[in-house]
Amino acid sequence: MSSTKKVSSEALLLVGKVIKPHGVKGLLSVWSYARTIESFFYSDTVFFKLEHQEPIKYTVLDVSPHKNAFLMRLKGVESFEDANILRGSDILIDKKLLKKRSEDEYYWFELINMKVYLDSGKYLGDIKEIIPTGSNDVFVVRQDDSEFLIPAIHDVIEKVDLNKGEMIIRAIDGLLELNEV
Repeated sequence: MSSTKKVSSEALLLVGKVIKPHGVKGLLSVWSYARTIESFFYSDTVFFKLEHQEPIKYTVLDVSPHKNAFLMRLKGVESFEDANILRGSDILIDKKLLKKRSEDEYYWFELINMKVYLDSGKYLGDIKEIIPTGSNDVFVVRQDDSEFLIPAIHDVIEKVDLNKGEMIIRAIDGLLELNEV
């Protein structure tokens, strides 16, 4: 069952996209940008948004892996026609429902555009991109013509202040000189 209760776009986080209907019983084939099933289970509700429309809230009944995507069953979506209406929709969740795993873990949306300073106080730039490498993420920090690649490791990241939108890093030997473009 869907609801048209208004929700602020800033309160929602994009987590996936509807690829197409799957079968005739209302299943949706969906893509998770995080590539995990967990992104759809932060609550029992998700929002679907088609371009130029307000997000619509649905209750998630089930999500299961299928090939390179996931199959999602929603309350009130029971036919191919119902599912086809959601084709191409963005899938969003309420940011308030996200839970931290530990004190020093952050979601990417919290870090993008964060100001980065050396522990000496020198401003390096803003985080413009995050590159996942497997072992640790790498923050791409840019200011004007300068770009620095900062590894997201405890030896480098000294402090993250979400309220101020600032990150303090330690300049370990060779870090900034090697990364300068």
